[in-house]
Amino acid sequence: MKLIIVTAVAAFHKEVIALFKKANIENFSESGIDGHKNSASVLVASNWFSGEKASNESSLFFSFTSEENSENLFVLLKEFNANLETNNPIKAVVVPIEKFI
Repeated sequence: MKLIIVTAVAAFHKEVIALFKKANIENFSESGIDGHKNSASVLVASNWFSGEKASNESSLFFSFTSEENSENLFVLLKEFNANLETNNPIKAVVVPIEKFI
């Protein structure tokens, strides 16, 4: 069993859900989060509200699933990210589970 964690900007919410289903991951949880990036100092200095940090509405998804399903999802995510026109790829990690109840 693996724990897969995926983060994506809110614009890709529906796509992530579709990719989970296509990878045979039917059970998962999600939560809305704010994603932050440290801006380059030139960009921050030119911003009228330079004391404020920019954030993006994002989603965090996670699921306990089989190794096969997590591999399926990674293949789909790599394919999805390869065709992006934005600088906000979907990110994912897989964590092995040693014990569970």
